[in-house]
Amino acid sequence: MTIRVLLADDQTLLRATFRILIDSCSDMEVVDEAADGARAVELTRAHRPDVVLMDIRMPGTDGLAATSEICADPALVATRILVLTTFQTDEYVARALRVGASGFLGKDVSAEALLEGIRTVAAGDALLSPAATRALITRFLATPEAEAVTGPDAGVLTAREREVTELVAEGKSDAEIAEQLFLSPLTVRTHVQRAKTKLDARSRAQLVAIAYRSGLARPPR
Repeated sequence: MTIRVLLADDQTLLRATFRILIDSCSDMEVVDEAADGARAVELTRAHRPDVVLMDIRMPGTDGLAATSEICADPALVATRILVLTTFQTDEYVARALRVGASGFLGKDVSAEALLEGIRTVAAGDALLSPAATRALITRFLATPEAEAVTGPDAGVLTAREREVTELVAEGKSDAEIAEQLFLSPLTVRTHVQRAKTKLDARSRAQLVAIAYRSGLARPPR
């Protein structure tokens, strides 16, 4: 199954580089390119891509506003946003997390890491690069607006859903959680989906943020 990707970045050369890299893979393709956020939203609605590679800082409508608009559109619920940023401690990245972005990578990542990141996000998993995780969570917890995505109290989760959510917040994959809890990966995915639904989390990344904000998980030291 081919992963369909939309590129949103104001740097023409960078978009061209990403296109060549992505189109060289048999399991993914670039469906279109946007040089600003408004165009990214327009093309996302037209193409319904699986993943949008979204730069934060673009002229006019920036990537944050575009991410918010895309994630708020019920018709685009299947589209995942993978944020690419030069500044992994940028507050905009934390704000993108709150509105539903599924992953974050620095623009200095290797080609292999970028491609794997696209696959990870397309599969419905969260992607927080090691360099960004502590800064993102710390900044998120310190921001008053974080309350906006806490949703229902974590007490609505069952004991197993809480356990699985804690492990998701630690960055473990479904396969790793399944092995640790002696469950099948399908059962783990079911628990994750139920936790997301109960906590009003659009993405796995947002579930991670809620887990930290509600006290289910502890910020990395």
